[in-house]
Amino acid sequence: MHLIDSHCHIDAPEFDSDRNAVLGRAHDAGVVAQVVPAVAAAGWSRLRALAATHPELKPAYGLHPVSLDVHHPADLETLAEWIDRERPVAVGECGLDFFVEGLDPDAQRAFFRRQLELARDFGLPVVVHARRAVEEVIATVRRIGRLRGVVHSYGGSAEQARQLRALGFRIGVGGPLTYQRASRLRAVVAAVPLSQLLLETDAPDQPDAAHRGERNEPSRLPAVLAAVAAARGESLELVAEATTANARELFGIE
Repeated sequence: MHLIDSHCHIDAPEFDSDRNAVLGRAHDAGVVAQVVPAVAAAGWSRLRALAATHPELKPAYGLHPVSLDVHHPADLETLAEWIDRERPVAVGECGLDFFVEGLDPDAQRAFFRRQLELARDFGLPVVVHARRAVEEVIATVRRIGRLRGVVHSYGGSAEQARQLRALGFRIGVGGPLTYQRASRLRAVVAAVPLSQLLLETDAPDQPDAAHRGERNEPSRLPAVLAAVAAARGESLELVAEATTANARELFGIE
């Protein structure tokens, strides 16, 4: 089975000591591509260089809300130039985070809106972080219009997922789905159309239940696949084929 990790930070420093080994394990696990969203302008060049030597890595460029303290308004102008020149698979990771304390909500909104506008203007999908912010993300996406993308590490309701689908957005699910307490998320995964789902690890974060507290890595994507298949009562093969096709379609991955 071929799988696509729709959200992995393989460029993170946590992988500097053994990145090639991690990529090898991912390949052995059937992960044929990884979408790698940048989180700050300082990391764009590093990600570009990494993807140039590993064609299975598909870069996206953006400004993450949790990294707000290192962003500058000029980064948005640079981002537009970067997207125009580099032609990434998506804009992001961007979004809103109303869980982490100390993040200026108005500054988050300004950076998020502009990145959505860039995604619209360049005809690219957008990778969205929405922590305790799904409702506002939906409203903002609707207001900007003509967008498509994914809300990664989805934590909203089935009704919010339905609204996102109507707006052209898929939802990404990862390690949190494997935990016993995730009954609400499993119900959402069971309720949405299979065509709306993407698999992700968010490595090095959000490990599955069997690796709680450890560094996550993309080779563990099959555990997410198994959890989705179990929640939906469908075969591993069906879910793998569909979610891989979903990622290929959204991000233009051949």
